[in-house]
Amino acid sequence: MNRIKKGDEVYVIAGRDKGKRGTVLDIDLDKNRAHVKGINMITKHKRGNPQQGIEGGRIQQEATIDLSNLMLWDPVAKTPSRVGIRTLEDGKKVRYYKKSNEVVDIVEKTGS
Repeated sequence: MNRIKKGDEVYVIAGRDKGKRGTVLDIDLDKNRAHVKGINMITKHKRGNPQQGIEGGRIQQEATIDLSNLMLWDPVAKTPSRVGIRTLEDGKKVRYYKKSNEVVDIVEKTGS
């Protein structure tokens, strides 16, 4: 089960953008990588096509970053925090911040 999901606010703990925060745009679970808004920006050269009205040039876009270089941002503690998963009494699984012990969201319901 993945601890980071689309829409989560994350903190970069390693790499060129260490110390920055951003929102997860997309996750590729097969490659264990994520696109994070404003993090790991690259310059891509795009060829124009005047017949289709596409303008060429250099565009900035996010490259993927490995999930091991990301930690979930804890808004209560205002620091990055590890994420745990625990089962409640009613059988629901929840993600929670290990630093502040606050619940992030409900993961899934087990059983019927």
